[in-house]
Order: sequence, then C-alpha cells, then structure tokens
Amino acid sequence: MDPRHSAQDVVSCHLCEAHVPPYFCDICQINLCKTCAGEHLLDESQVVHRVLPITQRRSTPNYPKCSKHVTKHCELHCEQCDIPICVHCVSSGEHLGHRAVDILENFERLKEKLRNDLQELEESIYPKYQEIASNIPVQIAELNQNAKKLKSEISKRGEDWHKEIDTIINKMQSDVNEVESKQLTVLNELRDEINDTMSDITKNIADLKKILDSNDVYRNSEYKSNIAKFKTQSTTSKRNVSLPIFTFQMINTDELFKKFGSLLAPSKMESIIPAEISALDRPLLDVPKIITTIDTRSTTIRLQYVACLNDEAIWTKWDFNSIDLYDRNGKLLRSIQTKSGYTPVDIAVTKSGSLVYTDVFRHTVNIERRSQIEDLIRISGKPLSICSTSSEDLLVMVKDWTNKTKVVRYSGSTIKQSIQFDNKNQPLYSSGEIQNICENKNLDICVADWGGCAVVVVNLDGNFRFRYNCFTSTTNKPFKPYGIVTDSQSCILVGDSRVSFCIQILDKDGQFIRNIDCGLLHPMGLCVDSRDNLFVAEDRTGKIKKIQYYT
Repeated sequence: MDPRHSAQDVVSCHLCEAHVPPYFCDICQINLCKTCAGEHLLDESQVVHRVLPITQRRSTPNYPKCSKHVTKHCELHCEQCDIPICVHCVSSGEHLGHRAVDILENFERLKEKLRNDLQELEESIYPKYQEIASNIPVQIAELNQNAKKLKSEISKRGEDWHKEIDTIINKMQSDVNEVESKQLTVLNELRDEINDTMSDITKNIADLKKILDSNDVYRNSEYKSNIAKFKTQSTTSKRNVSLPIFTFQMINTDELFKKFGSLLAPSKMESIIPAEISALDRPLLDVPKIITTIDTRSTTIRLQYVACLNDEAIWTKWDFNSIDLYDRNGKLLRSIQTKSGYTPVDIAVTKSGSLVYTDVFRHTVNIERRSQIEDLIRISGKPLSICSTSSEDLLVMVKDWTNKTKVVRYSGSTIKQSIQFDNKNQPLYSSGEIQNICENKNLDICVADWGGCAVVVVNLDGNFRFRYNCFTSTTNKPFKPYGIVTDSQSCILVGDSRVSFCIQILDKDGQFIRNIDCGLLHPMGLCVDSRDNLFVAEDRTGKIKKIQYYT
C-alpha cells in the first residue's frame, strides 16, 4: 500500500481481509477485525500483543526484536555499542559498564535529528539548489554570449594580423616591381644600343664585300678597320640584371601563438557540485596557512595591488608604469605599459576578464582590449581605486576638485550613482587618497578608508550600514586598512598594513570573526580566487602569498 495514497485505499483486515476492521495491533503493525483480534491475542509466536482501536494505531512504539534473544524486544539502547539491546543482554553481562538508556529516549533524539535534517533540507539546502538550477540557463546564455565575444575578439585579432601581413606583402611586391621596372629600362636601352651596333656591323660587312670585289686600290687604302671598336662594344654592352632574393625564416608556431595572443585556461572544475553549494557554511581553518609564495620580478619596486584574472593567473600593479600578469608558478606571462607612462593608482578585472586601471595623471579609467589600451571613462577629479561589480558596472573612488571623496558607479562611461554622504549629510569617507573599494556578494559597497582608519559599508542604494573601527590589543592604535576583498561567504577581508600586519575577517554585518596572522610583512593588495584562496601582495618583499583560510 502506497502511504502517500493510503486515504484512497480500502482498509481491510490483514488476516481475513474483512473491510473496515475496528482494531489494530500496535506491536505487529496489522489491521484486525473483531474475530481475528481475539485469535491474534492468543497467538503465542509473539510474546506480547497490544490490540487497540484502529483510530489509535501507531501510538505505541514498535520495539525492535533482539537479534540475540529472539523472544525479547529491545527496550534499551547501548550508547557505547550504539545498538538496541534487551534486558537479557544487560543481565548477561555483555554490556557490563556500558551506559544503557531507554530506547524511546534515543528514539526521540533521533527523531529530533531527522526533523532538523528535514527542516534544513526543505528550508535551506533545497531552495539553494533551486536557485542555482534556475540560474544555470542564465549562465548558459552568458557563456554563449561571452564565447561569441571571445571568438569575435580572436577574429578581430586575425583580421588585424591579415591587414599587417597584406601590408607587408604589398610593400615587398611593390619593391620587386620597382626593381623590375628599373632593370627592364636598362635592358630596353641595351637592346636599342645592340640593335644600332648590329646595324653598323651589317653595313660594315656589306662595305667590306664591295671593296673585296673591286680592284680599286684607293678604296682599299682608305679602309679603316672597325673590328676593335665592335669587339670593345661587345664586351662593354653586356649588362648583368637580377632581382632581389627573397629570404624567409621558417614559421615557428609557438612564437606565432605567443605574438598572436593566448587563451589562459579557466580554473579546473574540482567537483560537479556548484561552488555555491560546496561552499555553504564552510568552517574556517584553526590555523590559516600559506600554501604558495609567488616571487615576482623585484624587491626594489613596491608591490601594491593584485587582481585575480582566474584561478591560474594574477595581475599585479607596482609603484611603476607597468602592470604584469603572472601565472601561479611566478612565471611572467605579460607586461603592459600604461597609456600615460605613469603609475596606475589601482587595477581590477571585469566579469568578462578585461583589465581596467585608474590613471590619476590623465583623469581616466582605462581598459585593455586586444592588447590595446583604450580610454573607457574620463573623470572629473582624481580617480583612485576601482572594482568591477557582479552587474559589470564599475565602482570608482573619486576625489573631486574640493578634496571630497565619493563612490561613483559607472555603466560604461555613464554615471549611474554617486555616494558621498550619510543620512545626516555627513561625509562617509575621509579626504585621503588611499581609499580601496570592493563589492560584497550581498551587493554592499565596502571601502577601506586608510585615512579614516575604518571600513565603511553602504548598501546597494548607497545607504549607510556600518563603520568598522578596530584598535589592536597590543598597541591600542587604530588599524590602517589598505587592501580589501570579499569572499563567497560574504565575509569582508581587510589588511592592516601598518600596525598588526594581519588580515581581519569580518562578517557581512561588520562583526569581527578572526585574524589571519601568517607572519605577513606590510600586506597591501588583496584578492580571492573562485575557491576562496586569498592572495596578499607584500609591499616590501615583492612577494605574493597565497593563503588558505577555509577547510
């Protein structure tokens, strides 16, 4: 009988199949008619029966039979052995010294756990799977769209190369045409000269024949030989003409790939379970640990910011006019120069994988597309830090001409939002120029205000949520927050670059959770990859530390 449809089935006696039986044995779990109920009570194969009106069925616990004493039911539970036992098991001494509890107490404890599991499955875990499942079509559409964009960029790169190659081919062919034309002129002039000489020789031959045929002594004595002249002309009239020799190098496919561009591999999928599910309620490590140290190119130039391109590569910004891309082994993949030739203030990676940076000297936000640097936004004021949002907007910290600092949200080059004051019309941010910004998973906007010694958080609408000020226990001095980033759990990670050299972890409401203290030296820029590995740029050492802080 299907329990989900039991209300639709006809209830009958299990022994004689009489319809609508009035009784139920709560021990044997069977329906009984009036006649069969009496007989069932006399059945000695079961030591005890409990026959009740059918309306009270399943009110008595169904005690399990003992596996060692088949005529007994287990009314106790051995906590050490974690098995049900009967009174004979206890008296036999087999569980001597073990703690035995009423099996109903253990039963209720298990029922409570089942209820908790059911509640969590229904109210928390399953809805999250539903949310992720509903988002997969959106991700598929985005994947298709981004793949089209990527292929379009590759095609455009190919078109650029074809244009350059066509230009080279046309130039070389033009050079060949020019040489050919010059040499052809020389040969045509030589041909005319030879033809004139051959005409003279023909005339000279005819004259010689006439003289030889005559007996005119005067004509013979007047004859002057032209043989020497014709011999000289036959020697000097020769022209060596030739075309340039075309030389080329064998095509090196690897070098072509390097110059054409490269596709950086996306992070490897470690599980078919989405990150949102596998990361639910992830516990923190008791002791965070450095799992990789990336040695970059210099310890003399200050390393300030890092931005993850993906799980395999990371952009770095120095106190210098270049931005470098390293792989996870510390190999330099690319290095680009800023358009102005000056140091960028901050760097970020957009959702589509493009590098953006702020240039305080040109008052611009720039973007790298197809290995070219383009102006994306022109700022009225000084553009400071920058981050890319989940909606592909850009959040830019801007210091205006009155030395007031604000957050400006751009969609493309269009201003969508400006955040500067709280609900009491007081400035949210200090007037300092070290203001680093990021977006949390709940769409809050988080700013590490170095000059204000605080982390300032507003919601999506720009309404003030909280200000986090922390004093270190050893010095009682306010920390100096520099790098800031958020992870998959909506935790806020902020680095103290001057006092404790720790990374502080806050929850999304600004409550302190713990420190990450791995012996860092002057931590500056922070970023996390898709697995919540934390990358920390050390200002003085030029090293990037990769830290695991979740289990």
